[in-house]
Parts: sequence; structure tokens; C-alpha cells
Amino acid sequence: MSLLRDRNFLLLFAGQGVSRFGDGLYTAATAWLAWSLTKDPAAVAMVSVSAFAPAFVATFVAASYADRCDRRKLMIATDLARLAVVAVAFVLLSLNLLNLALLVATTALLALIGAPFAPARNAIVTQIVPDDRLQQANGLLQVAFRAAFFVGPLMLAPLLAFGSLQSALAVNGLTFLGSAAAVAAIHVTRPAPTTGQTGLWSDLGAGLRAVRAAPDVLVVIVTFVLALALTNGFLTVGLVAVVGQGGQYGLLLGVAGVAEVVGALFLAGLRIRRLALAAVLAWALLGIFRAPLGTVTSHAVAAVLLTATGLASALTDIPLIALVQQRIPSHHLAKALGLWEAGVAGALAVSPFVASTAITLTGAADAFLLSGAAVVVLAVTAALTLACVGPRQPGQEPFVMADGTASVAGPEETAVSTAKPE
Repeated sequence: MSLLRDRNFLLLFAGQGVSRFGDGLYTAATAWLAWSLTKDPAAVAMVSVSAFAPAFVATFVAASYADRCDRRKLMIATDLARLAVVAVAFVLLSLNLLNLALLVATTALLALIGAPFAPARNAIVTQIVPDDRLQQANGLLQVAFRAAFFVGPLMLAPLLAFGSLQSALAVNGLTFLGSAAAVAAIHVTRPAPTTGQTGLWSDLGAGLRAVRAAPDVLVVIVTFVLALALTNGFLTVGLVAVVGQGGQYGLLLGVAGVAEVVGALFLAGLRIRRLALAAVLAWALLGIFRAPLGTVTSHAVAAVLLTATGLASALTDIPLIALVQQRIPSHHLAKALGLWEAGVAGALAVSPFVASTAITLTGAADAFLLSGAAVVVLAVTAALTLACVGPRQPGQEPFVMADGTASVAGPEETAVSTAKPE
């Protein structure tokens, strides 16, 4: 991939791959530590929720700083702050002082500190990559994210066999340091526009108006969040109920993860003209292949279905990120991406409960069918909505002004509209 020959993008690609490796390792390590401390599944769930709840509450607000501050410096500061938190957890664990309450607090604090990082990272891509290569850039970054996060948990076993949980925390801390070093070496050649001395709440309001001025972006974000809430829990809670064997369960999760990596790599080399439509219809494809998963009795068939859903999963977010990067002005970009990240965190927090409730009430087979059907209906509805809100008539392109308010450009103004067409 030619983008990997670009120094700035290669640094971002490598640094964030290292960072996501650490995230995957930390997620597995804290789950295992919670189980070791309590032997209670509820404790493991509590730690998992503590990783998502703060992000749901704080990400959109924190993303405002990524639009009003230097994104590169903010990412470095966030990485170093999280390194400090992991170092404290390392010391507490070494002194046998890290109990469940402190583990939950540490995980929540990491999530809170990290709230502005993902929006800043996704927004800074537009400062180092040309507009016509955003989809390729996002595809390659998703390859790094998914592959590294998938490998991270696999490293827990050898680290525990030849070291300890402290070594897992130490490795995670080093990944934050590596990420900060990589970002520090990036040269941002096109500084993001700033909005001057705009206050926090005024900036957030302007960001929301910017998203409303791009209805296709809003439709795709809402569709993604709702679909994730309807489906994600079935990949964990639901798959356990179907498979019933720990080894096979892990293998099938691995199949789905590898398929997502392959899908992201494929999309990195594919040019999609209608990003919004592709992003919503990918959920319909995922729902079609996910629906029969609860009825299969063969692990081979389950692997085929999960491969298809993994490929579709890559198609749901890569076009979405590129669409937001193209349609939202730079000075509101992190907030728009933060709105999506916050929605994702909320969906991930509630999705296991959606899946477990559906399975309890209807059984695994019917619950999978209902989930798949609901996602297909949601995706088709979103596609029809996109057909209604765009494309707009010539001379009626919406654009977002510096204060975030929407207006309508006349024919002679369309060429200078700040909202880029899909």
C-alpha cells in the first residue's frame, strides 16, 4: 500500500497498532484479574462495564478539546496520562493492594482519560492524508486496530506462563509509551482550523448543528449505534449459548476477528463511491448472515456465517469514518467522531443485556432470528431515509458556517461550501 510509504501515516499506523495491542491485552488481563480476585462472573462484567460507561458519558464532551486544541499534543498527553495510571495499577498489584474496587476505578479512569483520544486520532487523519485517500487510510488503520486488538489477548497466556499479571500491565504501559513516541514524531503539515476562543458548551452546540446540517452523516451514525446495540451482544452472550464449549467458542470468535481484519484490508484497496449507502446496507448483510446462527448445529457452518458477518462488519465503520471526515468541517470533525464513539460505547454497554434478555425470553435460535431481522429492517429503513435526504438538488447544497450554523448555498456559492460532498 502506497500510503504506508508516507512517513506520517506509517507512524500513525504503527503507533496505533501498538496501542490497540495494549488495549486488547489490558482488556483480557483485567477480566482475568477480576475473576482471580472474586471467582464471580458479575465482577468480570462490572470491570467490563467500567471500561465503557465513562466513554459513553465523556467522549463527546472531551472531543471538543480535540477540535479546539492541538490534536497531536492532546493524543500524546492522553497516552502519557494513561501510562501513569497503569504504572499506579502495577505498583498496587505488586504490593497486593489492588482489590476489585480499585481495579474498577482504574479501568474507569483509563477510559475517562482516553475519551478524547479516538476522536482526535480519527480527525488527525485528515491532516496527514489527502481527501481522495481517506477511505484507504481508514481501511489500513482498521487493519492495524483489529489485528492488534485480536493478538493482544492471545499474549496473556504466555505472559502469565513466563511472567505474571504485573508483566502484562508493564507491557500495556510500554504500548502507551510507544504510541506517544510515534505520535510525537508525526509532522502535521496542514494544521486544523480553530474556532478561536469559543467556550465548551458553545462549541458542543455548534458541533451538533454541524452534524444536523449533514443528515446523511446523522442517519449513518444513528444506524450504526442502534445496529450495534442489537447485534454485538449476540457475538458474546449468544454465541456462548449456541456453542456451549469454551474451546470452540474461542475458535469461532477468532474466525470472526480474522474475517474483520481481512475485510478491512480488502476495503483499503476498494473505492466506494456512495459511502453512506454502503455503511448502512452492510448492516443488512450482517443481519442476513447472523440470523440463522442460532439454529446451526455444525461448527463449520457457524464459522462460515461468522466469516461473512466479520467481512460485513468491516464495511459498517470504514465508510462511516470516511464519510464523516469528508462531510464535516475540520473544526467540528472530532466532535462528530466523538458523538459516534460515545454512541458505540453506550451500545457496547447495553448490547449484552439486550442479547441475554432476548435469549431468556425466546431461546437462542429465535433470538438470533429476531436480532438479524431487526437489523435488516433498520438498515433498509436507513437506506430509504438516505434516499429522501439526498442527493440534494444543484444549488441547494448545505454548508456549515464557522459558528456551526447551517445555511444553503446558491449556485455561485456551492463551490466554496465547507461541507464536502460524499
